[in-house]
Amino acid sequence: MQLRYNFRLYPAAEHRRALARAFGCARTVFNDGLRARQEARKQGLPYISDGDLSKRVITAVKQTPERAWLGEVSAVLLQQALTDLNTAYRNFFASLSGKRKGKKVAPPRFRSRKDSRQAIRFTKNAKFKITAAGRLRLPKIGDVPVRWSRSLPSEPSSVTVIKDSAGRYFASFVVETTDKPLPETLDEVGIDLGLTHFATLSNGKKIDNPRILRRAAKKLRKAQKVLSRKQKGSANRTKARLKVARAYAKVADTRRDWSHKLSTRLVRDNQAVYVEDLAVSALARTRLAKSIHDAGWSQFVTMLQYKAAKHGRYFGKVSRWFPSSKLCSVCGIVAASMPLNVREWTCGCGVTHDRDVNAAINILAAGQADRLNDCGVWVGPGAIPAPRGEAVTHPKPRTRQAGVSVL
Repeated sequence: MQLRYNFRLYPAAEHRRALARAFGCARTVFNDGLRARQEARKQGLPYISDGDLSKRVITAVKQTPERAWLGEVSAVLLQQALTDLNTAYRNFFASLSGKRKGKKVAPPRFRSRKDSRQAIRFTKNAKFKITAAGRLRLPKIGDVPVRWSRSLPSEPSSVTVIKDSAGRYFASFVVETTDKPLPETLDEVGIDLGLTHFATLSNGKKIDNPRILRRAAKKLRKAQKVLSRKQKGSANRTKARLKVARAYAKVADTRRDWSHKLSTRLVRDNQAVYVEDLAVSALARTRLAKSIHDAGWSQFVTMLQYKAAKHGRYFGKVSRWFPSSKLCSVCGIVAASMPLNVREWTCGCGVTHDRDVNAAINILAAGQADRLNDCGVWVGPGAIPAPRGEAVTHPKPRTRQAGVSVL
């Protein structure tokens, strides 16, 4: 399995200047390639192939006085900029033809030096290396100090240097990891995600919602007020914008760290993890949008999925149309309606349910049914009595084997 390992970089002044030059060169090549293809389309010319585009916007242009400065950076990062453009076009065409499922992909757009994120990528051909002193040696940039929080499991195949909106630099290594299964356990868990409690487990445990964005709202509001009073284009406005960006980056980092710790604990303690397949993008268009974005459900589920695959655990999703909240986990009766303000309800069989715990138990049962039943039928947690006279509701069709009719 290929994973990314991110580490903070602390470049010196000369390194920052070299990185800014590299960001600019990669951005120029990307925009030149995009412009060339757009002009060819307007003139009715054939689509420019990847090889011809590389010769036109890199090899040939380097010989001209206007673009001679492209030779001051590594040629690998220029080729990788065109690779990103080609990938963007392939995704766009696949989305148009229907081969790519999901949300429609827009055509590539021009990059700007004012974009909040700048990135360049070096592959093995660039011959980057990690020095004995623990620095990252980048071609035509230098040895950049790295804050190593852990060691790499194997030799990286590529590294992406990123500058985010807060002005921080990161190195993102792509490494090949060996899957190391954790010791097997008999425990399995169903997880019901929510807002009052971030997660409710099928064993009855509830995990409080940290509400990281809400807790930082006062500080963010103060920083944004200061930014709104600064004159556009001034140096003070740039400083104020960085303060706002750093405040938001701290919120994102805190949420990511919290999600990592919780997902790691759940994957470590359970052999199988089941969650509901929520339509987060649709829920984020409701009046609860801010709270849903603050919860970070999609990020958390993604972490569960790849960590389960890495450590030999089973990860399953239950259909969003499964009535997990309305289904009684004891008798299997589905309630007629279940408004959001109803947190506890009593079934006709006399059992009183906590809404979230009942949903988590049903998610666990449905996930186990999808995993163990080849037909993929929703199966309730307990035995449900068959209607009178229908002990076998779906008998198998009669077949003939060697002239004998069997059931």
